[in-house]
Amino acid sequence: MVFSSITFISIFLPVVFLLHWILPGIRAKNALLIAASLLFYAYGEPVYVLLMIASSFLNYVFGRLVAGGSEGGKKAVLAVAVVLNIGLLVVFKYAGFLAELANAAGFSFPVPRIALPIGISFFTFQALSYVIDVYRGNAEAQKSFARVLLYISFFPQLIAGPIVKYHDIQERIDNRQVTAEHAALGMRRFIAGLSKKVLISNVMGLTADTLFAADHAGVNVLTAWIAALSYLMQIYFDFSGYSDMALGMGEMFGFSFRENFHYPYVSDSIREFWRRWHISLSGWFREYLYFPLGGNRKGRARTVFNKFVVFFCTGLWHGANVTFVVWGLYHGFLMMLEECLPAWKKRNLFSAAVRHVYALLAVTVGFVIFRADTMAQGLKFLREMFTGFHFEAGAVSLALQQLTPQYLATFAAAAVCCMPVKERLEKKKGFDAAAWILSIAGLVLCLLSLSGGTYNPFIYFRF
Repeated sequence: MVFSSITFISIFLPVVFLLHWILPGIRAKNALLIAASLLFYAYGEPVYVLLMIASSFLNYVFGRLVAGGSEGGKKAVLAVAVVLNIGLLVVFKYAGFLAELANAAGFSFPVPRIALPIGISFFTFQALSYVIDVYRGNAEAQKSFARVLLYISFFPQLIAGPIVKYHDIQERIDNRQVTAEHAALGMRRFIAGLSKKVLISNVMGLTADTLFAADHAGVNVLTAWIAALSYLMQIYFDFSGYSDMALGMGEMFGFSFRENFHYPYVSDSIREFWRRWHISLSGWFREYLYFPLGGNRKGRARTVFNKFVVFFCTGLWHGANVTFVVWGLYHGFLMMLEECLPAWKKRNLFSAAVRHVYALLAVTVGFVIFRADTMAQGLKFLREMFTGFHFEAGAVSLALQQLTPQYLATFAAAAVCCMPVKERLEKKKGFDAAAWILSIAGLVLCLLSLSGGTYNPFIYFRF
């Protein structure tokens, strides 16, 4: 079950919200959310829900052992927890990829074909951060397995984040209140995210998928750029839309999650981009990988090494494909280039417009590699973007077919919504009334679109 489905919007979410609203006592509310979250996951993963429960239980046990052991024992338990959690990802997400790499090097291992559990990267990272935080003393070991299970399985953030740290919501698990005002604002945030996903990302995604699937003869500078810009909008509005829906539902149930996106396409550097893009993931790697490796405390060479390790892992986290690894290392290289060039640090030498164009172009190029099925396809699209000045009738026709009035209007809306326009409008008189009118209209349009069975992928199922 995905958030942008008629079943979820019309049945699952309203029923769970109403029951949560009327049930007395925090224990009953938590029991409801656990049951609803397991049902939500089992709807799409009837077998792997047991894997998610087992992962939650093991990390609950690790947390108890870490809290009650000696210093040496704590380290041993933490090491086992890290190995088992990462091992879980390796088995289900990377086993086939590693076997193919080994076979390319001359071995002959059988390539396992294991179905990828939905959201495994998200719930594994949350579970592991819980154990690490208990070890560090940043969170208390929870005596109740039910509370740990709720933290890991809570359906708004289970399959697409944001990655939530236990100490950020620990108090809300045991003590929370939902006011009518917060619930209403949560609903409005949910509808905003749903509109991003259904009304913008789906339209952009249909064009991107069409062009990335085109044969070589159909790709030239026009089709390559339309594909690249379409995917640039698709991935942002898909992922930030899901994050908005998660944050909105969190408010509806009395939880506050931290922002996961903050207008990343206004960035004027790759460094700033990563402060605004998928904030919970970059924060997780910074806190649980970069700092333990030494951060920037051990000299320039070690800092460079640490950052490349982080970006390698960031790319690999997204999936078992060379394209993701190259995308991560590409961002790491650009960030290090920005830090090492003295001229770049003197911001007055470059106008804001030039820096912004650079950052947006760099991000767009990176996402072409990210979207490509293979490095060969990614390099082909990049080559055509900058040198493909051939205009065969088929390629021009394919490009013009994508530029429908709906596409052009949607792209224009996407470009506006990428900017912090909302933050400025919030200060205007009458914003709330207008926001509610737009929310109702957006919900109606989304329901009409979804009921028509239109194109509605969820690209983060891959991750």
